[in-house]
Amino acid sequence: MFPFSESIKPMKARVRERPPEPPGWVYEPKWDGFRMIAWSGDKPRLESRNGKDLLRYFPELRDALAELPSGTIVDGEVVVIRDGVTDFDALQMRIHPAESRINLLAGETPGSLIVFDVLAHEGESWLERTYAERRSLLEELYGALGDQWYLTPVTDDLEEAERWFTDYEAAGCDGIICKQTDQPYVEDKRNWIKWKHRRTIDCVVGGYRVHKDGDKIGSLLLGLYNDEGQLHFIGHCSGFTNQDRVEILRQFEQLRTDDSFGEAVRRPGAESRWTGGKDLSWIPVEPGVVIEISYDQLQEGRFRHATRFLRWRPDKDAGECTMDQLERPTGASFEEVVGAPTS
Repeated sequence: MFPFSESIKPMKARVRERPPEPPGWVYEPKWDGFRMIAWSGDKPRLESRNGKDLLRYFPELRDALAELPSGTIVDGEVVVIRDGVTDFDALQMRIHPAESRINLLAGETPGSLIVFDVLAHEGESWLERTYAERRSLLEELYGALGDQWYLTPVTDDLEEAERWFTDYEAAGCDGIICKQTDQPYVEDKRNWIKWKHRRTIDCVVGGYRVHKDGDKIGSLLLGLYNDEGQLHFIGHCSGFTNQDRVEILRQFEQLRTDDSFGEAVRRPGAESRWTGGKDLSWIPVEPGVVIEISYDQLQEGRFRHATRFLRWRPDKDAGECTMDQLERPTGASFEEVVGAPTS
């Protein structure tokens, strides 16, 4: 039925500060979800980027996969849409060990599928076909799919893509994926380009973790003050050189204290099913050191990914590092971006 006997490793993207210029390129929104490869058939499959079974956690999508023509495989994202935006926190909560909880959440926060590529059709591989050919087929297939499916927009107009980059962020678009129109689908290769948001902000260092080697800094824990004057943990920063790590550890060892984040706000290091048994111990410091960092994305008032260190800010008072620095995007809703699902 399928031209592949094993799992397909999704094509990837490398991050760039600016998108490539036309001609020969198209631009798609990058959605905030779980990457998936969807297989049709009597025993449909919904695989993560590392080949793990996602259908177990999203049983409500089984019927949607059955709508694909026999022998068809598509690439896309699983998302949860709430109040007109993709909700990654709600999506993460769908990965639960208890079947009863999975079934409950399937009704409360159902998943949807955003599709952006087709890898096989009616038992024939389409990996060697150009992106333009694959997109044309995908648009044809999408017309017959139901209301759990969405088709991501695409444009070859860079000015339009630049508008999307700003206006679509509020809907859950965390950047733009750039693809060459004449390019085949190459498994596990970073041949696409990802143009992501980057913003700068000043944060207070509220603690640190020691590197696994034991004699240098591992990461700095970052905080911002809320309206009540409490220091709120918001993320971490790493990526220092080995030489700098040793010196930074020496400096912060002199600033150790009992607890810089206090009791009333969210603290770093809390255990959850996401920690995987990792050592999350941290050492609090007196909150006075300020650093400027860049970040790409916010998730429920914290940095989604590790931040990038830019510079020390000895000229700035820690009390100036407040939550109101955070930029919260405004713009179109998810449905306004992709339109209503087919039904």
